[in-house]
Amino acid sequence: MTTLDIARVRSSFPALASGFLYADNAGGSQCLADTVARISDYLLNTNTQPGADYAVSAKTTARLAEGAEAARELFNAASVNEVVYGSCSTMLVENLSRAMEADVLETDEIIITGEHESNCGAWKRLCVRRGASVKIWPATQLSASPNNTYAVGLQIDALLPLITGNTRLVAFPACSNVLGSVADVAGIVRAIRQRAAEVGARKIEVIVDCVAYAPHRLMDVRAWDVDYCYFSMYKVYGPHASALYVRAPAMTGSLTSLAHHFLKVDMKPYKLQPGGPGYELVYGCTAVPPYLRGLAASGTLADAFALIATHEQKLVGLMLDCLRSKHARGVRIVGDEFAGPSRVPTISFVVVGERAMRSEDMVAAFDAKGGVGIRYGHFYAYTLVDSLEPKLDVDDGVVRISFVHYSTVEEVMRVIHILEEVLV
Repeated sequence: MTTLDIARVRSSFPALASGFLYADNAGGSQCLADTVARISDYLLNTNTQPGADYAVSAKTTARLAEGAEAARELFNAASVNEVVYGSCSTMLVENLSRAMEADVLETDEIIITGEHESNCGAWKRLCVRRGASVKIWPATQLSASPNNTYAVGLQIDALLPLITGNTRLVAFPACSNVLGSVADVAGIVRAIRQRAAEVGARKIEVIVDCVAYAPHRLMDVRAWDVDYCYFSMYKVYGPHASALYVRAPAMTGSLTSLAHHFLKVDMKPYKLQPGGPGYELVYGCTAVPPYLRGLAASGTLADAFALIATHEQKLVGLMLDCLRSKHARGVRIVGDEFAGPSRVPTISFVVVGERAMRSEDMVAAFDAKGGVGIRYGHFYAYTLVDSLEPKLDVDDGVVRISFVHYSTVEEVMRVIHILEEVLV
């Protein structure tokens, strides 16, 4: 099959049977029925501590190993010993920053973006503790949209001048949760490492936020040559858990253990998992890879994500075409205005000009129609939204409408119909 079987896809998500139109998927996807079944099975049949010799505990241990393998497969990591689970991405990055603390010098510099705070706040706090410096890679206007100052994105020419001999870490997203733009991760990392070598950086590592990327595109930490990477399972059709990739040399050479002092875990993920993750949620994550593989006749993740991207481009194109047609009405797309491989169906906009409309009021108009869920705000990309020009009320932020592969063309047309009514 060369296209997604949307009816089959949607049958895997019981919540979709209600008819409610979920268009806030960037905040969290709907959950697979199989994920719920596995969590229930775990709690009802293997709810014991792992690591003991008795039979049920041995099964528990095996199930947690399956959970680690599920995340390893999605990352394309070399080993399950490079996979760390946690309750959320923000917590995982905070733990990572604290484990890295002894390996950051007062003279070091960390480059962050204005994007989601999960990959910014921890590094800012680390720099305060160590006396290191923070630099911001800004989103700059895209040349393809000279008449829209809100059409911005992360561009490599704004990053490279920030890299010096003191750069210790570069933190950026593979996809923006506001702009919906996909980064060329491998190309950016190559450029970072080349520039760092040219300026004689003591030690440089890269961490990539894949939370907004993983629902739409295939991750490949080995091809990307990154040191750290993370995503949220609950945005990839699983339970409320997150996973962090730590490359093996970084695990032993850059990080100190956060675990109890008597545990010998220097080469194990547990050094970043004080107390351990929610075991039933880890096992629930095992439903995600087989579901994704099953979308493609070949049974491969690569082919599955190719089908996902193809389907989602139809959704992106329809929404962006509609919003661009409202330019005279004051609608401005925030981010790339055009569909293509570097655009996912996470679409933000504002309404400005003589007939400006607050983002909160736009969402309220949708709420009044009923049966559709969208959202407004800064979506934790506070610095990004606050930097947009002309200035926005950062708390009112942008309107965000976000679809995933189980969203349909009919649903997009429903959203467009409401937009047409609201923007008369």
